[in-house]
Amino acid sequence: MTRIFFPICLIVMTMSAVRTSAQVYPYRDGTAGVTGYRSEVMAEVMIQESEFVRLAEAIPVDKYTWRPSTDARTIAEVFLHASAANYNLYKLVGTPTPAGLDTKILEQTTTDKAKVIATLEASYAHAKAAIRSMPDADLEKTLDWNGGKITERGVLLYIVQHIAQHLGQQIAYARSIGVVPPWTLDPPRKD
Repeated sequence: MTRIFFPICLIVMTMSAVRTSAQVYPYRDGTAGVTGYRSEVMAEVMIQESEFVRLAEAIPVDKYTWRPSTDARTIAEVFLHASAANYNLYKLVGTPTPAGLDTKILEQTTTDKAKVIATLEASYAHAKAAIRSMPDADLEKTLDWNGGKITERGVLLYIVQHIAQHLGQQIAYARSIGVVPPWTLDPPRKD
């Protein structure tokens, strides 16, 4: 009995220690709490979160300080830059940055893989809460933007494309160090 029990415990502990996030399918499964345009933005945010977190989990801890050149961000800094954007940009549509969080220095706060992933996940929780709390009626409100005007709908569009640029950057970084984006290895969906 002991011979079987120990290996089973070891397998269970190992499986729980190795966290692997699954791909999300918000266009199929829905976006609870939001409809219309905000639902479409939420779907993109959920996909980006899934891919960022899965990529962060796949990159070895010793590569978090890797950068392609001296004038470029490290892997950890790109993840934290995207996190800072998730806090900074949503304040434009009415959701303030959490008290005590200094987004100006967030990129340089850690290279610890677990802390980077936790920061990334918390920033996406903030982003999704911001989208949920935003009234549909506010989407057409305008605000000053880079010397001109933009609607809150436009701000949401900007946020999604800005974060997508950094996801692409991280994909290039990952492939440069031999890490394949995990979602590219997912089995095909059967819809």
